[in-house]
Amino acid sequence: MPETGPISPQRISAQPPRPAPHPSVPRPPAPGPARAAAQGRTSLLVVLILGGLAAVPPLSMDMYLPALPAVSESLNTPAATVQLTLTSCLAGMAVGQLVVGPMSDRWGRRRPLLIGMIVYVVATALCALAPNASLLIGLRLLQGLAGAAGIVISRAVVRDLYDGNAMARFFSTLMLVSGVAPIVAPVIGGQVLRITDWRGIFVLLTVIGILLTLVVWRRLDETLPPEHRHSGGLTHTFRTMRGLLGDRVFTGYMLASSFAFAALFAYVAASAFVVQEIYGASPQTFSLLFGVNSIGLIAAGQVNGKILIGRVSLDKVLGVGLVVITAAAAALLLMAAGTFGEVGLVPISVGLCVLMSAMGLVLPNTNALALMRTRHAAGSASALLGACTFLAGAIASPLVGIAGEDTAVPMAVVQLGCALAAVGCFLALCRPWQRRETPSEVATRPEGAGN
Repeated sequence: MPETGPISPQRISAQPPRPAPHPSVPRPPAPGPARAAAQGRTSLLVVLILGGLAAVPPLSMDMYLPALPAVSESLNTPAATVQLTLTSCLAGMAVGQLVVGPMSDRWGRRRPLLIGMIVYVVATALCALAPNASLLIGLRLLQGLAGAAGIVISRAVVRDLYDGNAMARFFSTLMLVSGVAPIVAPVIGGQVLRITDWRGIFVLLTVIGILLTLVVWRRLDETLPPEHRHSGGLTHTFRTMRGLLGDRVFTGYMLASSFAFAALFAYVAASAFVVQEIYGASPQTFSLLFGVNSIGLIAAGQVNGKILIGRVSLDKVLGVGLVVITAAAAALLLMAAGTFGEVGLVPISVGLCVLMSAMGLVLPNTNALALMRTRHAAGSASALLGACTFLAGAIASPLVGIAGEDTAVPMAVVQLGCALAAVGCFLALCRPWQRRETPSEVATRPEGAGN
């Protein structure tokens, strides 16, 4: 098991002395008694809570995936319209993070998180009652807006507690916990469809949301002390985000992460139709294959966190992960286009498994490398990371069905295009071969100044 006990000083990366910040840049929180107390309270329970919050997107998406064909039939709606229920939820999660992230920098982590989780529960319950596709799309948008609180604040809490390689390791630990969700969610969804219809999936998601909200309320402490919060309004928020986007390296990691996630979500959006409609697999077989792919992602994430971090630079691991994703996407396109003749479910499944597994080398490291660039506004930085990532996924979702339901070529084209874009952003903006400023140097640089 990953180390989850109290955080010792050795587990937090040492920071060099900070010169006085530029007047226009908010003062980064320095480690003090409140921060040390928060670090000391980190426990296995906190890991499980943060993992549960990070699992909100796969729970909301993947448990619902086996039901997509059933929703299409039940609501007498084309598959492309049903896929918009995924897009709307993802877009809501993207926009919601831009709102909740800055709120958490101003009012702390707990209050916005609890409000968001309560609204998520209400919206999810209403999804179970939706009489038509249009209303379901709107409710899924609300569900995503509210569910964004769990995503963005879980990352901000990690940034409150960790730095450097320790933060990258913790993100890999969260992948172990939250990665269980993509494994069990479609399996649970497939089993729910055996005893009820697709509406029962939203009932189960409502119950899960209620339980998670209660645990957060009772057991998750505040990690951002009042003295480290800002009191500015929208002007301060926009100024902070503009400063973050002015950091070329931060923006490079953000875009690389977003395009990689878009490649992953092209698989999430299309896999139910590709595996079940094109290759004739049952919902249960689809759920099993999806679970195997998720195990690959978790395994790669644990290799990253337990073996590679500290021995190999994060940039090198990230570069290898992006190359593997690109190669897997290219192979999938060749197979889907019939270059190797008629291929069955097994070769396609292997290609998807390789692509999914490589995400375990990409997503934790892009998050950690980007968040290392800032400590003064972890909520806003997390919001930008999440919003850009989920918007990219929302755009990729409808593209995979643009040529209909009888071919996997659009899925593979989107995956390859996104993978190449991720590699391009990594090389052009992050420039890993160059010596870069330390995170403390970025934090004290005048706002808007890039590298």
